[in-house]
Amino acid sequence: MQVAEKKFIKTTRLSIEYLEWQPTAARSVVLVHGWPDAARTWNPVAQLLAAAGYRVLAPSLRGYGETQFLEASTPRSGELVALGRDLIDFAHALNLQKPALVGHDWGARAVAIAAGLTPGLASHLAMLSVGYGTNDPTQPLAFEQARCYWYHWFMATPLGEKTVRADPRGFARIMWDTWSPPGWFDQAEFDQTAAAFDNPDWIDVTLHSYRHRWGHAQGDAFYANDAAALNPLPIIADPMLVIHGAADAVNPVETSAGKEAFFSGRYERVLLDGIGHFPQREAPAAVAQALLDFFGKV
Repeated sequence: MQVAEKKFIKTTRLSIEYLEWQPTAARSVVLVHGWPDAARTWNPVAQLLAAAGYRVLAPSLRGYGETQFLEASTPRSGELVALGRDLIDFAHALNLQKPALVGHDWGARAVAIAAGLTPGLASHLAMLSVGYGTNDPTQPLAFEQARCYWYHWFMATPLGEKTVRADPRGFARIMWDTWSPPGWFDQAEFDQTAAAFDNPDWIDVTLHSYRHRWGHAQGDAFYANDAAALNPLPIIADPMLVIHGAADAVNPVETSAGKEAFFSGRYERVLLDGIGHFPQREAPAAVAQALLDFFGKV
């Protein structure tokens, strides 16, 4: 079994904690976690990819684990464009040459944004549990999808902020309890993952991310040019694989359907029956095999 080593790298604004497997391998894969989760979410998938000969890196997003802002004055922004820029900066800081970029949830959005801002950055892309082009605050939402997003609106209220600040782990736990079929995790796994939420910036980054997403908070001016470059939404030429659990109870599979027009290169979509919002945890062997099959294609 491949064992991960914890490392750190500095970028323009962050000291990023990351896990690394098989550091001397020629081809690299960056695995980006989502919310509310942590880099450890990738452990089973990463071990399988490393065993197949890949260098695997799993960074902790801003506000998670031991990732820290370098300056106290930097806004604790969770806007999605910032996550995409962080991923670009991470790849450049480590001088990664055409890595495959794989993301789940927030990480999936970071991957798509990084690819849109820096065409050719990656050899392959993969998004788990998220559809491309679903970040627009003016998009129409079915009532069922709005119900799934209750926590977005809750965080936009003063009561929601007060509640999240009072019990951040309890808030995260209800997402784990309801986004996938019962029985997919145990208390020990949640507790070990939730340690990443003890980062002093986790609450601020979380609140800002969802408030900004729906126009309830201003973005960081540092990312204004990047945000402008994403409007209109870029067409992505890099090969893209979408993996979506058919039992996802927060982002139903319909949200990732019909996106082919946004991709000028190879595009594939895989649905996993009986799997919820965390396919890398619920079906790691299937996810790893889908990634390896996709990476092996020209």
